Amino acid sequence: QVQLVESGGGSVQSGESLRLSCAASGYTYTYSRLYMGWFRQAPGKEREGVAAIRSDGLTIYAESVKGRFTISKDSAKSTLYLEMNSLKSEDTGLYFCAADNLFKNDQLSLGAYRYWGQGTQVTVSS
Repeated sequence: QVQLVESGGGSVQSGESLRLSCAASGYTYTYSRLYMGWFRQAPGKEREGVAAIRSDGLTIYAESVKGRFTISKDSAKSTLYLEMNSLKSEDTGLYFCAADNLFKNDQLSLGAYRYWGQGTQVTVSS
């Protein structure tokens, strides 16, 4: 059972930056083998995939965040990051990290991951 804990959320102005972190524990295999992703859920909307990173390091981004967000992971610290720049009001939402040790197609879909964190709130004011 993988436990995931997000941190780094907050309230910022449009155009500013935030870095989210997701610390993992409880896994019995090599952290670097995990497939991991960031998702967000705005009030009244469905949860959507934002960015994902495969076990081989390949990254995938939703069109809405390409060029502004960067996903990365530090295997030595068992931590996943999401660097968010040029934030917009539409980036507001509860951000979740997710993980799985098995590959599934469409790494930005909810069904690709079995393990989820509790989320961290990001609020962007215009």
